[in-house]
Amino acid sequence: MNIRTTALFLGLASGLFAQGSAARGIHPEFMDPGVKPCEDFFLHANRKWLESNPIPADQITWGAMNELREANRRTLKEILEAAAAAKAPKGSALQKVGDFYASGMDLKTIEKAGLSPIKPLLARVEAVKDARGLAREIGFLHRDLRQHDPILHDLANPAFRFGVDQDDMDSSSYIAQLGQGGLGLPDRDYYLLEDAKSKDLRARYVEHVTRMFELLGESKPLAKAHAGVVLSLETRLASASMTQVERRDPHATYHKLSPEAFAKLAPGFPWAAYFQAIGLPDQKALLIRQPKFFEELGRMAASIPLLQWKTYLRWHLLHAAASELPEAFGNESFEFYGKVLSGAKEQQARWKRIQAITDLALGELVGQLYVEKAFGPAAKARMLELVGNLRVALKARIESLEWMSGPTKQKAVDKLAAFNVKIGFPDTWRDYRRLEVKKGPFLANCVAASRFEFQRGLAKLGKPIDRNEWGMTPQTVNAYYDPTMNEIVFPAGILQPPYFDAQADDAVNYGGIGMVIGHEMTHGFDDEGRQYDAQGNLKDWWTEEDAKAYASRTDLVVQQAGAFEALPGLKLNGSLTLGENIADLGGLKIAFEALKRQWTKTGKPAPIDGFTAEQRFFLGYAQAWRFHARPEAARLRVMTDPHSPAKFRVNGPLSNLPEFFEAFGCGEGSSMRRDAKVRPSIW
Repeated sequence: MNIRTTALFLGLASGLFAQGSAARGIHPEFMDPGVKPCEDFFLHANRKWLESNPIPADQITWGAMNELREANRRTLKEILEAAAAAKAPKGSALQKVGDFYASGMDLKTIEKAGLSPIKPLLARVEAVKDARGLAREIGFLHRDLRQHDPILHDLANPAFRFGVDQDDMDSSSYIAQLGQGGLGLPDRDYYLLEDAKSKDLRARYVEHVTRMFELLGESKPLAKAHAGVVLSLETRLASASMTQVERRDPHATYHKLSPEAFAKLAPGFPWAAYFQAIGLPDQKALLIRQPKFFEELGRMAASIPLLQWKTYLRWHLLHAAASELPEAFGNESFEFYGKVLSGAKEQQARWKRIQAITDLALGELVGQLYVEKAFGPAAKARMLELVGNLRVALKARIESLEWMSGPTKQKAVDKLAAFNVKIGFPDTWRDYRRLEVKKGPFLANCVAASRFEFQRGLAKLGKPIDRNEWGMTPQTVNAYYDPTMNEIVFPAGILQPPYFDAQADDAVNYGGIGMVIGHEMTHGFDDEGRQYDAQGNLKDWWTEEDAKAYASRTDLVVQQAGAFEALPGLKLNGSLTLGENIADLGGLKIAFEALKRQWTKTGKPAPIDGFTAEQRFFLGYAQAWRFHARPEAARLRVMTDPHSPAKFRVNGPLSNLPEFFEAFGCGEGSSMRRDAKVRPSIW
C-alpha cells in the first residue's frame, strides 16, 4: 500500500513491435516537416504517425507504450498457452500459471457454473447480522478479492483500504496502514462535481449498478433502489476523502496512532472485529492516512442501516468478481467502465483479459517464464552502464546548483549515492509454494491468489525489510522510484524499443531509456521525494532558505502545466502533475548531460540521415512519447493521472531547455522557447 511509489506511466492502457531499419533509431516517416520544430515539436516528430495509427477499437489510448505492451502481451500469450497445455509437475511455476490461465479461458465451464462460485460469498454478506458482522465481512472481502483494475483502482476495497508497507518515518520497519477508499467511480470528484458531464456520469453509473443487480436476479425496481443506496453511501465516503492534490503531501497522510487511539477516532466501527477477521496480530501502532475519512466512516457505520451496508457490499463483490463470472457480468462492466467512462469501442479479446488477471495474481511466477524467453544479460549490463553515467551527471548538476547551499547539496549527493538500482527481474523470486492453483473454477483460483497475497503482506509485520522485493513484475512496461526504499527500478518489460535498443546509437538511447532513468532519479528530488532522506525516511534535510528557493522554482512548473488544455476547456491540474513534470524536466536535463559526457569518451558522432546527434536525442525522446487518447480517456486522465498528457510531456519540458533551442535553432519568440523569466530550472 505504498502510495508514494512514482511510476513512469499510469496504467491507463490495456512488449517488441516489428523491427525495421528505422526501429534502430528515429523514424523520419513519423515526422511532419510542415510543422516546424520550434512551433510544436510533438507534432513535428509524430504527426504522420498519429494520422496513420488510429486508436484500435479495443483500446482507450494508443502510442509507443501501447505498442510495446501489446507486443509483450503476445509474448505472454505464447507463454501462458504453452503452460496451459503442458503436463507440468504439481506445484511448479508452469503448473500454477498454466492452470490459472486455463481456468480463466474455460468460458464453457464458467457459463455452466453461473452464479454458483459467488453464492458462498454472497451468502456470507447476507448472513451479516450486526455491526461486528459488518466489520468482519469487510475484512473478508479485503482479504478475498484484492485485484487491481489497470484502468481505475484497486477493486474490492469496500469502505476503505488496508495494506502493509514501510513506515514513512521509520523505513526500517513495516507497519499496517489504512487509507480512504470504497468508491466505485475513479475519484471523489466524480461524486461531488456539479458540471453537466459529472452529473451524466453519475446517472450512467447508477444505471450500470442497476443492471448488475438485475443480473444477480433482482427485479428492476429493486435493483434501481439498491443502486441509489450505493451512490448515496459512496457519495458520503467521497465527501470525506482527501483530494488527489492533498494526498500528494506525505506529511498530510502520515498519522501514526495506537489501536486504542484509532478506535476512539472512529468509535462507530468495530475495529477489533475487523482486525480479528483479517488475522492482524496485535500491533503497537497503525498508520492512518486520512483520519477525517475514518471519523466519517465511524459515523456512517453507526448511523447507516445494516441493510444498506449489505447492499453496498454486494455491489462491491459483484464489481470485483465481474471478470470471473459469466460473460454477461464482464460485458456489463465493460459497457460502463470501458465504453462510458473510458471511451473504448470494443471489449478486449478474452485472452487479453485473462492474461492481465493472471499477471496480476501470479506476477512473479509469470515473470520467471517471461525472462527466460525475453530478457538477456547484455541488456542488464548496458543498463547498469547508463545508470552509472546518469548518476555521475546528476551528481555534477547538484554540485553546480547556484540556488542550493552547501549543506543541502551534500545531503542530496549522499541520497543520490545511496540509490539502490534494480534492473530486469528480482535476484530472489517470490515464494508461491503456499498457493494452490487448480484448473477451476476460475473465481476460486482468484480468491486463493488474493488470500495468498494478503497473507504475504501480513507476514511482513515484525520482520526486517525485504530489500529484494519488487513493486512491479519483470514483464511490466514501466519503471518506478520508491522513496521509502530509495530505489529506482526498471523491469525487463520496458528495456525494449523505443525506450532501449542495444543496436541503436547513444543519442536515441539516451533520449529514450536515458530519460526514463533520469526521470526516476529525479523523483527522488521532486516535491514529494525530496522530503525523504537517504535512508528512505520522511525527514526534513533542507535548510529553510533552500526549501523556499525550491518552491519558487516549482511554482513555475505548476503555472506552466496549468495553462495546458487537454481538451477544449479542460486544463491540466498543475499541482496534481507537479511531481511528474519535475521528473520529466529533470530527466531530460540529466540524460542530455550524461550523453555529452559519453561523447567525451567515444567522440561525438556525425549526423545521421541529416540529423545531428543532439537532434536525434530530442527526436528519440519525442517519438518515444507518440501517443493519443480518446476524449473520455483524456478526461479520465486529467482527473486522476499525476502525469501530463504525452503532448505536454514533450512540449512542456523541451520549451524550458536551452539545449533544445540550440539544437533546432529556436529563437526568441518561438512557441517552443519559453521566456526566461518564467522558465523553470530545478535539477
